[in-house]
Amino acid sequence: MKGKTEIDMKHIDEQLLETDLAYRFEYLKEFIGFDEADVTAIRNTIPHFAPRINGLVDATYERLLNYDATARHFVPRQHGYEGAVPESLEELTAEENQIKFRKDHLQRYFMKLLGHSYDAKMVLYLDMVGKIHTPKAGNEQLDISLVQMNALLGLISDQLIEIFLELDIPDDQKFAAIRAFQKLLWIQNDFISRHYVAISHD
Repeated sequence: MKGKTEIDMKHIDEQLLETDLAYRFEYLKEFIGFDEADVTAIRNTIPHFAPRINGLVDATYERLLNYDATARHFVPRQHGYEGAVPESLEELTAEENQIKFRKDHLQRYFMKLLGHSYDAKMVLYLDMVGKIHTPKAGNEQLDISLVQMNALLGLISDQLIEIFLELDIPDDQKFAAIRAFQKLLWIQNDFISRHYVAISHD
């Protein structure tokens, strides 16, 4: 009778996952398989993807403004914005300066994902992306539900796949970029949802 095959099981400190962002990030990277090859795949798309970011941002906000459940979050003053704001959801338009302000933030978000190192600063940034959409950071009146955050990430995920499939680059580079960004978005999703779990336990 053959002996049992031993499992080479790595120990994970689950309590540390909840308190140490860097540890959590490294665990997610390793488990999901986000590695240097993925970083290279993302970097290789910069000349082709960067010119399409404005269109991606516009399409994202067009969808956000098509639903009252998401559009209503652009009526209260956004953190860091000092200009005029609409008085009601009915007065909200796509031409609002606050919408342009938020579009600039989303554009910078994509540029950070493309061009920045995935180091400790990036970990803090990914975590703040989650925190800023809750009352724990920024405007206390801004409390975006998790379902809306999931819907947004799902939309962005699909839009990225569509963009990369249309790029004039070899198929292997397309598929590598799609896989890399999907892994990265799942990591981002965790750094968003962790704040909602914390809220439900408060």
